Amino acid sequence: MRPTAVLFDLDGTITHSGPAITRSIADALAAFGYAAQTPEQLLRFVGPPIRVGLQRFAGVSDADLEPVVAHYRAAYTERMLDVDLYPGVPELIAQLHGAGVPLAVATSKTQVMAEPILAHAGLTRYFTVICGATTDETRSAKADIVIDALTGLAAAGADISRAVMVGDRHHDVEGATEHGIPAILVRWGYGQPGEEDGAHAVVADAAELAALLGQPVPASR
Repeated sequence: MRPTAVLFDLDGTITHSGPAITRSIADALAAFGYAAQTPEQLLRFVGPPIRVGLQRFAGVSDADLEPVVAHYRAAYTERMLDVDLYPGVPELIAQLHGAGVPLAVATSKTQVMAEPILAHAGLTRYFTVICGATTDETRSAKADIVIDALTGLAAAGADISRAVMVGDRHHDVEGATEHGIPAILVRWGYGQPGEEDGAHAVVADAAELAALLGQPVPASR
């Protein structure tokens, strides 16, 4: 592949954010008397919009939803910068930027959270646009975020004719496919078997991703 632009998911693709997210979900559920979930069950919350996850996986009632979301976000805000970056991924991002490939972040995390996380990681300067969900999640479906990123790239003068999406969950694949762009699913995130259905390719590490994107293996920091 020789992409003209690359969209990156954030959680599970750039940042190993699972522990911070799952601890915060567990805190919020416990505070409102919902049943405890296993570590494996909590990983289901990493990827989809938070309101969707709370109702689908924990059965949070409509009446409790907004207070639980508020509790989760307060707990997560205290932890969200304390995350690791996946090996080789920040180097590949810098390398793509240096090669003149326009980049975007397309995440279902709220934009007001995504921006400081990327800034703390020192990655903001590499992205032409950073797109995330609205705080109220009225715009949070991955297809919405993908088109926002594509629109932002195009407005900045980027060629999006051969754009690709890189992510770790089926939401990324489905959101990209809805807009006719190929998706690459990474195995180092939080996806489960079967989530690669519909993906253009699946990669196991940053070296494989670099090769697929027509880049040399990124040097580690």
